[in-house]
Amino acid sequence: MPVWNPEYETMPRESLAELQLRRLQSTVAWVYERIPFYREELDRRGVKPRDIRSLDDVRLLPLTDKTALRDTYPYGMFAVPLEQVVRVHSSSGTTGKPIVVGYTKGDLNTWSELTARIASAAGVTAADRVQMAFLYGMFTGGWGMHYGIERLGATVFPAGSGNTERQLMMMQDFGTTALVCTPSYALYIAEVAEKAGIDIHSLPLRLGLFGGEPSGEGMRAEIERRLGIIATDNYGLSEVMGPGVSGECEHQCGLHMAEDHFLFEVVHPETGETLPEGEEGELIITTLTKEAFPVLRYRTHDLTVIDASPCVCGRTLARMRKVRARTDDMLIIRGVNVFPSQIEDALFQIEGIEPHYVIIVDREGAMDDLEVRIEVAGEIFSDVMADMVAFTKRVAERIHSVIGLHAKVTLVEPGTIERTVGKARHVIDKRQAL
Repeated sequence: MPVWNPEYETMPRESLAELQLRRLQSTVAWVYERIPFYREELDRRGVKPRDIRSLDDVRLLPLTDKTALRDTYPYGMFAVPLEQVVRVHSSSGTTGKPIVVGYTKGDLNTWSELTARIASAAGVTAADRVQMAFLYGMFTGGWGMHYGIERLGATVFPAGSGNTERQLMMMQDFGTTALVCTPSYALYIAEVAEKAGIDIHSLPLRLGLFGGEPSGEGMRAEIERRLGIIATDNYGLSEVMGPGVSGECEHQCGLHMAEDHFLFEVVHPETGETLPEGEEGELIITTLTKEAFPVLRYRTHDLTVIDASPCVCGRTLARMRKVRARTDDMLIIRGVNVFPSQIEDALFQIEGIEPHYVIIVDREGAMDDLEVRIEVAGEIFSDVMADMVAFTKRVAERIHSVIGLHAKVTLVEPGTIERTVGKARHVIDKRQAL
């Protein structure tokens, strides 16, 4: 596929580093002058903007987390007057005050440029008809991809989330060629189509651009099989922009990172020590061109690995491994660290398991209980109890081999586990209510 902006996406890495340094120096000066929180943090460390002489000096800057963004709610982290802010988005605020982010006209231009890159890398062209099945509203997901895809010249259907029967009608009647949504919702669309007798493979749908939640290679394969498409992942978060931070090209070998607009680090999540390329750690992002809402060394809590080796697509931008786990979604069960993605990967290796599951953690006295409820294909249910018991045992043994813990495995019929139009809820930790 052609590269959308070869000037930056194929820039020699030496030139890229020079550009990053210039933009980092400008950003530090910008936030020092305009955001009291950062000026106080830098002064407390004895750091002035002139002290940033190399990219390694980013380590002199303070880490930023959600607490700081919530404590300055709603506009305390804005670097420009509200009169210069043309768009405001926010997080859901389900755990307290939401995180509010703002965009200038320049920010929106950058945003649409970066999402255009992501869409183009995934294979979208001006000839495509793209169905946006993301939530429109304060959430950044729908809007960010919408304007980038329009910038490419493709036709956008702003379908929004939910009303799956209507989504399928639009696919049939409008000739949708690309779908944008969460991966779990893509699977639900396939499921509803199958129940309605709609042959999606007969439709012109050919691409899927998915984000908003972690998903493994097993889920990708299931989506591609059931929808008959090429599925790519993209990554973003509202605190640094929204979608467009990174995304896969058609080779699906890591998400190309927009390094001309963000400085990426990988650090040890507990010590904060910078880790070398190729080691897994927490992704830290510093914005380099944001005007209204710049952030220094933002802690994403997402675990990943960075690979700066050349990609066969010709892009020189480093790639990040798709995010499968977060430092704050790790479960500690009977003293063992468990990530939901580990259990998902184990499940997808067993034929007959549907791509819907729930992990339930509870506590009986002083002992943690782990249950994994999984949907299985109809043919798995058998009148022969021994067959059911054997299948359940095989699943439990597979989970144990991956996480080192014994889990109760409960098989449920297809359609039993609740579907969502947004992010799927895979974990219920009942211990939090105790």
